[in-house]
Amino acid sequence: MEESAFNALAEAELSRIESALESCGVDIDIELKPGGILEIEFDNGSKVIINRHTAAREIWVAAKSGGFHFRPEGGQWIAGRDGAELYAVISRVVGEQAGEKVILSPAA
Repeated sequence: MEESAFNALAEAELSRIESALESCGVDIDIELKPGGILEIEFDNGSKVIINRHTAAREIWVAAKSGGFHFRPEGGQWIAGRDGAELYAVISRVVGEQAGEKVILSPAA
């Protein structure tokens, strides 16, 4: 995939993630920063960082529970390590750090 095509795809996905998080009902601060970085901050001061990694053509998620890398595959973003879907992982890590159940979907 060309770099420009990947960047456009990743930026659109980061925007969808931001929208899904804003409507999930959890009290979090969300900031989309330049360069394809989405920062989620919780009341306890912890953060989840979601960013595009252009060189690897992946979206990366960094959370207290670890780091996760996702590639576009069949219309979804799938983790190379275990086949997990991006929104399932974000739901889990945001829920863990917020201390409440979170369910996100791309259509949210």
